[in-house]
Amino acid sequence: MHRYVGRFNTPERVLHWFVAASFFTLLLSGLGLYSRLFHNVFTFFGGGEGAILVHKYAGLIFFFSSLLLFANHAKDVCSFDDADREWFRVLGGYLSKDPDHIDSGKFNAGQKVFGIFMGIATLLLGITGVINWWPQSFPRAIVQLSLLLHGLLFVIFVMLMVVHVYLTTVGNPGTLEGMLYGNVRKIWAKRHHPKWYKEIEGK
Repeated sequence: MHRYVGRFNTPERVLHWFVAASFFTLLLSGLGLYSRLFHNVFTFFGGGEGAILVHKYAGLIFFFSSLLLFANHAKDVCSFDDADREWFRVLGGYLSKDPDHIDSGKFNAGQKVFGIFMGIATLLLGITGVINWWPQSFPRAIVQLSLLLHGLLFVIFVMLMVVHVYLTTVGNPGTLEGMLYGNVRKIWAKRHHPKWYKEIEGK
């Protein structure tokens, strides 16, 4: 274990997988609600009514677990420094053939932006979800706007999740270990988050 350093504790990892599981449940149950092209997905939930019911309660789990996850990392996610500005300047080096790794803390600038988006989008999805749940309690214009915003956030969320899954697996090998086992290799930490590595090593 001397080759590893701790990155995420057990509560953080459990919370993350609650968010992930509820998100993909929402994705599957919501596809048929989003477009008639995906109505056949309803069969996984015993029909449209079953999909709606699953979507509602998965939404509650996602809402509270996602906000709790954001609050847990808010201190790291909501602070930006010179290294983050450099990250934005070179877009994390992802467009370079031989990228220089930025002196990032626990989260790089891209992860911070994603985390902030998660927090804001979760709030908006929760609010619009309540409106969509009880449409008869709100003016028609508000309901229509809510449906539009809910669908738009759904599309953006799916796109960002595809990027997120890619970057934590194929894009950056070794990243997923932190969320699976809690530890990452020291060589990975030095390369991707050197500032954070120096902090936890007391250097």
